[in-house]
Amino acid sequence: MTQQNIRVVLADDHPIVRGGLATLLGTADGIEVTAQASNGQEAVAAVAETLPDVVLMDLRMPVLDGAGATAQIRDRFPGTKVLILTTYDGDADIVRAVESGAVGYLLKDSAGDVIIDAVFAAARGETVLAPPVAARLVSRLRTPDLPQLTAREIEVLRCVSHGLSNVEAAARLHIAEATVKTHLLRVFNKLDVDDRTRAVVIAMERGLL
Repeated sequence: MTQQNIRVVLADDHPIVRGGLATLLGTADGIEVTAQASNGQEAVAAVAETLPDVVLMDLRMPVLDGAGATAQIRDRFPGTKVLILTTYDGDADIVRAVESGAVGYLLKDSAGDVIIDAVFAAARGETVLAPPVAARLVSRLRTPDLPQLTAREIEVLRCVSHGLSNVEAAARLHIAEATVKTHLLRVFNKLDVDDRTRAVVIAMERGLL
């Protein structure tokens, strides 16, 4: 190992995926996998312990999801770049990742050399987007009339879509019940609806959930 190696943390809740990525990156000169994490909370802890250059981050993980972990890493460890690697390419997922501070967004069906090149690019601070993701972002820019929900508003609305009450949503997101209500009112206003059910339906129709 040399000091010039790019230090990488792998965060994914599937051990087989983590193992495959570790094997893949192990074939690349100049990359060293320093730690693995099975959820976002473990990812943040691994970053604090090893101070990597890049985190390969899945989006949907238990305890703390990828977007939440990315936001914490961006705030606490600005020198570490987060590269999202996920199977999800929905508009809401992409926007949440970008808003959280990720420098790139790749899909898990990307070729191995693409993933390796993306790690090097992310370490340099470059933006890396899979072609389908880039196309979706361009499409959103061309349709500015669509409502833009914040990452937290989407989290609250996702809780609603799972049938949680305001109290339950507040407990899950570790925020006050009044804050949940405030976010919902903003969502209602942005989506031009008057109730929770309609908000969820409209959000799903427009690819926000």
